[in-house]
Amino acid sequence: MASLLYRLGRLSFRQRRYFALVWIVLLAAGAFAAATAPAAEDDGFSMPGTESQRAFDLMDERFPGGNAEGADARIVFAAPDGRKVTAGDSRAAVDRVVEAVARGPQVKEVLNPFTQDDNTVSKDGTTAYATVTYNAVSDDLTEATKKSLMDAVQDGRDAGLTVEVGGSAVDAGPELGGVTELIGIGVAAVVLLLTFRALVAAGLPLITALVGLAAGICAIIAAGMSTTTITLALMLGLAVGIDYALFIVSRYRAERAEGHTAEEAAGLAVGTAGSAVVFAGATVVIALAGLSVAGVPMLTDMGLAAAGTVVVAVLVALTLLPALLGFFPRAVLPRAHRAPGRPTPPAKEPAGSRWARFVIRRPLAMLLLGVAGLGVVAVPALDLQLTLPGDEAQPTSTTQRRAYDALADGFGAGFNGPLTVVVDAKDAADPKTVVTRATEILTATDGVVDVSPAVFNEAGDTAVVTAVPGTGPSATATKDLVKAIRAQANELESDAGASMLVTGRTAMNIDVSNKVTAALIPYLAVVVGLAVVLLMVVFRSVLVPLKAALGFLLSVAASFGVIVAVFQWGWLSGPLGVAQTGPVMSMMPIFLIGVVFGLAMDYEVFLVTRVREAFVRGEHPSQAVVTGFRHSARVVVAAAVIMIAVFAGFIGMTDSMIKMLGLGLASAVFFDAFIVRMTMVPAALALLGRTAWWLPRPLARVLPDMDVEGEKLTRRLTLDIALPAQATHREESVNT
Repeated sequence: MASLLYRLGRLSFRQRRYFALVWIVLLAAGAFAAATAPAAEDDGFSMPGTESQRAFDLMDERFPGGNAEGADARIVFAAPDGRKVTAGDSRAAVDRVVEAVARGPQVKEVLNPFTQDDNTVSKDGTTAYATVTYNAVSDDLTEATKKSLMDAVQDGRDAGLTVEVGGSAVDAGPELGGVTELIGIGVAAVVLLLTFRALVAAGLPLITALVGLAAGICAIIAAGMSTTTITLALMLGLAVGIDYALFIVSRYRAERAEGHTAEEAAGLAVGTAGSAVVFAGATVVIALAGLSVAGVPMLTDMGLAAAGTVVVAVLVALTLLPALLGFFPRAVLPRAHRAPGRPTPPAKEPAGSRWARFVIRRPLAMLLLGVAGLGVVAVPALDLQLTLPGDEAQPTSTTQRRAYDALADGFGAGFNGPLTVVVDAKDAADPKTVVTRATEILTATDGVVDVSPAVFNEAGDTAVVTAVPGTGPSATATKDLVKAIRAQANELESDAGASMLVTGRTAMNIDVSNKVTAALIPYLAVVVGLAVVLLMVVFRSVLVPLKAALGFLLSVAASFGVIVAVFQWGWLSGPLGVAQTGPVMSMMPIFLIGVVFGLAMDYEVFLVTRVREAFVRGEHPSQAVVTGFRHSARVVVAAAVIMIAVFAGFIGMTDSMIKMLGLGLASAVFFDAFIVRMTMVPAALALLGRTAWWLPRPLARVLPDMDVEGEKLTRRLTLDIALPAQATHREESVNT
């Protein structure tokens, strides 16, 4: 591996114009493909293998055209205190709003609350709602359509009513960035400048990261993937792109300081640090692609899109970066090293090696302190509650959240989360009798406050009934209610030969949470197992990969503790902009585990490969730790600070899942980089000594030797230099 990448690095350096041109062409082609690609189809949210999805599929089959997907909006009207929305002036204002919305573009139908038989006006007469359906999905609604809706809403407000809007028509699209993310990039630039103390050296990682990120996102759009997959790719592509380039540039400068020519230094940097980049990137890709284990299509798409962006970042670091080093061979060096022939000034012992010496003098105490500290931070994770929230998780400043609250106040907490029950009586002798019995079962079920009349399909063999729970969509009692109805459905099926399936957004969210939770253990087994094998190949060790995996578990448990403390318990919710506390997003744990595992292994590879490199060259295990930290600690710290800054930038976004993911990743990187890798890893290596690098002979014969630390490459280069020198010496002896 190291020899192959060494040759690639030298080739890229020599043929820098061609490599740069290739990347310019690829970027232009990707931009053209993305610009001309058809818009990604909105397939909606699906969850194969769940009862909710089976019910949706059955409705599509038995009610053709009845579930045609189009954007919708629910306009909620609330009268001022002491008045009723049914009063003359208020009612007239509602009618005017409904008529104005109906005249808007792309509107299919508007249901006036006063002309419907359904329960569209609250019993106390203070609240009502109108339902709007459109001819297009939310992504295809024009700005004119949205403006027409909001102008009509404002007219109702001007008439003295409280008017709010919810539904997919007013849902914001995925956030792709913000001011805080630009601040994160700015922090990364400052850290790079302080690390390298050279403007060009600080700029190259940013340039290559942006190139890789642009190429990756263009590929995602050109492939027709949904725009919801871009956020994770943006987050990870930027972070790893900067970090991978940071390690290679740092190694290039180190090789130049040892007297190598620019081309030789580029080859050695790509051969050694580049090998670590390849394996670090591989662990991230495994973790992201492994998200498909959960069986959630959206998770799979986001994982694959982000994994593809990481692959592009690795390719950019291995090919474009050494080419750019060829354009600036001296400008990336510290100012004191740029003049040819100038001796390298003596450097004082870096802080990384001083810290390593401090840790290995008291390894057991530092190891126990790290474990205890992370354990304390992880305590809130014991109270982790999962759900898939809707508008109730939106900030109170949004009209969607205010519409949700108004409906809950007027119609009850469960009105925002009705359960759709599909009764399949196709094989029953008397379908109507079966549906009547199903309706009676629902009405008699504790926790159900209202049951709508059954709606049959044209064939008369399938009916849909809506049951309104007495509790909110994310309440534990609602989950228990869904479970109870499904248990009663089994009795109906055994007695009458008919099935009763529970679906709707609330039931779908419950099924998603259950499925993702059930997938956590298989996901951990697959991803951690594959990564441990990969790290065995990298380090030629059994204990080092196991230690890396255990450290990751501590990091992710502590980050879960932070998320629960902030988003469930409300600690620091104000400064962090968390408008609503409650259960954690159900997909958050598996997301966080996947991403954090990949990033944790990044630091493990970058840090420990330098330690192993010193060990295989004959240093004592403890001294090898000091040597490894002397060369890599500063860069690992810089990389961690950059990642924390990039991820923390997403905390400023309004989307609760992105905000949660940003905080979780930023805290996890802090715990993993500074406590696990920089403290617990050297302590564990010092305690294990030579045992840390033990590999059973059967495994040694089976596992390929990828030479990540470049030992074979160094021996070959030394031999290439020594043989001509020996030949010259023999020739001089003969001539003498």
